[in-house]
Amino acid sequence: MTPGKRFLTSDEIRPLAERSDMMGAWLVVHCWGVVALAVAAFAFWPNPLTFLLAVMIIGSRQLGLAILMHEAAHSALFRSRRANEIVGEWVCGRPILAELHAYRHYHLTHHRFTQTERDPDLVLSSKFPTSRASLKRKFTRDLTGQTGVRQLAAQIMMSLRLAGDHEAVEAANSDFAQAFKARDLWQSFPVFIGIIVLMGLLGEWWYGLAFWLLPYLTWFQFVLRVRNIAEHGATEVSENPLQNVRTTLANPIERLFVAPYWVNYHLEHHMVMHVPCWRLPEMHAALKRKGLGGQMRIARGYGAALVEAGWKTA
Repeated sequence: MTPGKRFLTSDEIRPLAERSDMMGAWLVVHCWGVVALAVAAFAFWPNPLTFLLAVMIIGSRQLGLAILMHEAAHSALFRSRRANEIVGEWVCGRPILAELHAYRHYHLTHHRFTQTERDPDLVLSSKFPTSRASLKRKFTRDLTGQTGVRQLAAQIMMSLRLAGDHEAVEAANSDFAQAFKARDLWQSFPVFIGIIVLMGLLGEWWYGLAFWLLPYLTWFQFVLRVRNIAEHGATEVSENPLQNVRTTLANPIERLFVAPYWVNYHLEHHMVMHVPCWRLPEMHAALKRKGLGGQMRIARGYGAALVEAGWKTA
């Protein structure tokens, strides 16, 4: 049973689950528009600060594309399945070398078995709480591009290894480390490289390297990790939907740089996974009206979530 039905009636859930083509299209346009504005800001005011801000903002929008692909995987971005499949795959997923169908395969398993032994994401959350030193090492690897380069190399090697091997492709679907990433890179790389080339054609030749590849290898990897930690790190290993996942109350700065498109409302998403992301604040309010606020695992900011994961531990 959907966890949310333990706390909300079908009549309460139904309007929350209503999808909107207009809102879905706006979110996609907004995401790419922010990328364009970040590059334009540097082009008009080129200096180290606008460069750094552009890299951080674009990295967060690359996470935004992953979030919108996630929405499409739940058929929550648009009303029609076809729109979800096409836009989720080619406009949101492929530009960040992700693959909608592979992502959906493992992610629905995560929803079904959240924080149990059969959860494919348990390999991530089981590492927390950890020490501050461990978190600093992870964040350093992310921000210096070590994580991104290593994962991209692994993705390329897996793609070459699995080329033409359908049985191996199916087996790889159960491998969390690569499950959400595109294995048929011959389809994804042209999209990824095409964005880099287009940026270079519209601006300076190096814009694509600086404003797509660099954010992908650095800030995107960092915010992916922070998001993963906040969602399930150091939460209860149980089937209690109020405690085995965390919602993080994000301020405007955190929403800009770390948590776009209401991804911070993760407990609410697990309650009813097909509720569109932009309606999750409404679900949060509905659960609180039921008197559940004190029982829900909520962090007041990403700093607080990292503290729970071990940031203050020596």
